[in-house]
Amino acid sequence: MTSALIGASEVARPASPEGRRPRRVRRSTPRNTLTRGAGLGLGIAMIWFSLLVLIPLSAVIAAAGSGGWDRYFSVLGNDQTWAAVTLTVGQAAIVTLVNIVIGTVIAWVLVRDEFWGKRLLDVIIDVPFALPTIVAGLVLLSLYGPNSPLGIHWAFTENAVTLALAFVTLPFVVRTVQPVLEELEADVEEAAASLGANRGTILRRIILPSLAPAIAAGAALSFARAISEYGSLVLLSGNRPFETEVVSVRVLTFIENGNNGSAAALASVMLVVALVVIVALDLVQRRVARRG
Repeated sequence: MTSALIGASEVARPASPEGRRPRRVRRSTPRNTLTRGAGLGLGIAMIWFSLLVLIPLSAVIAAAGSGGWDRYFSVLGNDQTWAAVTLTVGQAAIVTLVNIVIGTVIAWVLVRDEFWGKRLLDVIIDVPFALPTIVAGLVLLSLYGPNSPLGIHWAFTENAVTLALAFVTLPFVVRTVQPVLEELEADVEEAAASLGANRGTILRRIILPSLAPAIAAGAALSFARAISEYGSLVLLSGNRPFETEVVSVRVLTFIENGNNGSAAALASVMLVVALVVIVALDLVQRRVARRG
């Protein structure tokens, strides 16, 4: 007589020859698997995380909420502030979509293809990580400013915001997708092709579901980085109200004017926007992975 699985924590033993009811045995699972060393490490990590993130973030939220909902309505109801929010979120969304495509293509080329200068390109991808953002703004200004050697004068325009955000966020999707591509076995694609699957089917059913979590993570990092960018925009965009002023500059303006409560309220609004986008991207990648 075979035993039957009754629950996650209960197992029925085979009935005895006398016909007695099988005795149920409850599996005991440890409540805490952390060792003393691991628990100490977790405690130190949480203290450090709290000092750097949780406590300052709580202070900002408390300062923003001290004025109630009226403060939020007052801040977002200001035309100049609303223009900065729409410009920042809109440009960050555009740059994130571009990074999803271009970043994935670059990662694919770096992993699947061999060519002269591949290692150099792999190093250059990380330049926006290492380069100070103010230096990035200076570089972009020299290429797209009034004395541009390319003949393109995009400085102090909305295009300047796009360029700056694209420059500082390019590596995020590349560096999140690249390791996944390196672990993705080409044998699975070859097996699917041998069974008659075309390239589009392989991309849709095998490659994309495997890359979806990495692409979503890179896109979330790219968007969050874009809506908080400041340094590269100082020289390139000109910070013109209603034209090229972004949220980070608007927050600085509030602080310089002694209006810390409005600065905290605007910062908390952008935090909510970032969280909403991150959750939405997570839901999208789960759906793509499920369909795959």
